[in-house]
Amino acid sequence: MANHKATKKDVRQAAKRRDRNRYYGKTTRNAVRDLKALKEEKAYDEKLPSVIAMIDKLAKRGVIHKNKASNLKSKLSRKTESAVTATA
Repeated sequence: MANHKATKKDVRQAAKRRDRNRYYGKTTRNAVRDLKALKEEKAYDEKLPSVIAMIDKLAKRGVIHKNKASNLKSKLSRKTESAVTATA
């Protein structure tokens, strides 16, 4: 590492961003896991929009790729659609 003020500041900023991104990523992964564990369809439908919003924010911040976010949302939504078609 160079001994320049700007480089030292950049290292500090990168560490702060990394910690923040890890926090948001882990929180979202936990929310997805909790959502998948839900058995009741009504509870699943209530919680789904908030989890999708969390995934969108991760993609917007660049923590995950937009295609990964799209795949996650698709898989989560498919679970509700399959439950609806199975009961119909």
